[in-house]
Amino acid sequence: MASDQFPGWHGTTIIGVRKGGEVVIAGDGQVSLGQTVIKGTARKVRRLSPGGFDVVAGFAGSTADAFTLLERLESKLEATPGQLQRASVELAKDWRTDKYLQKLEAMLIVTDGSDLLVITGAGDVLEPEHDVTAIGSGGNYALAAARAMMDTDRDAEAIARAAMAIAADICVYTNGNLTVETISK
Repeated sequence: MASDQFPGWHGTTIIGVRKGGEVVIAGDGQVSLGQTVIKGTARKVRRLSPGGFDVVAGFAGSTADAFTLLERLESKLEATPGQLQRASVELAKDWRTDKYLQKLEAMLIVTDGSDLLVITGAGDVLEPEHDVTAIGSGGNYALAAARAMMDTDRDAEAIARAAMAIAADICVYTNGNLTVETISK
């Protein structure tokens, strides 16, 4: 099948919410190929502990590409223990300049409980202005829903779960099978 005919892998909504001293990253479990759901229970949010420092990461995009990036991030974190922002910038620089990494199709949301960052293949390390960020097929839906709830009395996890439920109701590439990780500083 020619690459222009390939229906492509779709699926995933990942959200990061920082509120009340906690950061939550939540992700759905859906992986689709074209119009078919291939798997509904994928785990796209993971806790890493390089050098004894906890980091939570969620990924959207190709699973193999994301795992490659997570392994690279772990090695960067081992080289700069406790410095998530520095490790993220180093990963983004490598991703932008390395010919092998340039072909990777994924995005990451990472947090150590203090920083909440989005890392992209364009060399970006972005920190959200409103303590909410989201990526993936339903990311914009989840982002809008979460931002609307930030001024309520809900905690970070409740906001992330409600926003993901809204995204799952709207985006056909997002389901309600969530993986949720919380970290605080």
